[in-house]
Amino acid sequence: MTPSDISVIVPAINEATLVKKAIESAIHAGAREVVVCDGGSDDDTVEVASGAGATVCASKPGRGQQLRRGAEEATGRYLLFLHADNTLGPDCLREICRAVESSDAEFVWGGFRQQIADQRRIYRWLERGNAARIIYRGMPFGDQAMFVSRRAYDQVGGIETVPLMEDVRLSRSLRRLAWPVLLDGPVHVSPRRWQQRGVVGQTARNWWIQLAHRFGVQEDRLSVWYHDK
Repeated sequence: MTPSDISVIVPAINEATLVKKAIESAIHAGAREVVVCDGGSDDDTVEVASGAGATVCASKPGRGQQLRRGAEEATGRYLLFLHADNTLGPDCLREICRAVESSDAEFVWGGFRQQIADQRRIYRWLERGNAARIIYRGMPFGDQAMFVSRRAYDQVGGIETVPLMEDVRLSRSLRRLAWPVLLDGPVHVSPRRWQQRGVVGQTARNWWIQLAHRFGVQEDRLSVWYHDK
């Protein structure tokens, strides 16, 4: 297995200023195929993505919808889901290859350690906490560049077309097949969502939404809460 066997899928809406960096990081890491699924941008996202070397497809807006459509377009043996405001470290795809080749497990899936682009110490605590979530709870999230074999992805029915928590649902399904691995990466993460609401406020909101989801609140309502300013 080589990095060229991994398709990188990027959902995007109005990410013209950032999507090029995400695509270039995947190509630099060895990806042969980068699929950007646009959810109806009214800026230059489609043109920028195409010019950077990505295959561009379209879907209805919503991360679950876009990721599923991108996975349908992708041809790789492995799939990696990358947020448009994140970038891969240069060794990320090779780390997946090494993990697959050294494992006796039928399925290998997981995510990466993060490097949030802010020097404040509180972000280092966030990085450690998110890494621990993979190790102890078996729950990679989307901003950890989740990766999975096409075979395992298809076996669990793929990503559900929900407006939020699609990463949680996918992790729960894949966790029944095998425990995820945490790779060093890192995946470089934009701090913009924490900066918009504050680290404590955004983290508290994330925990509240996860708790509400566990108790059965529907994703449509959770999406409204998540995006409410």
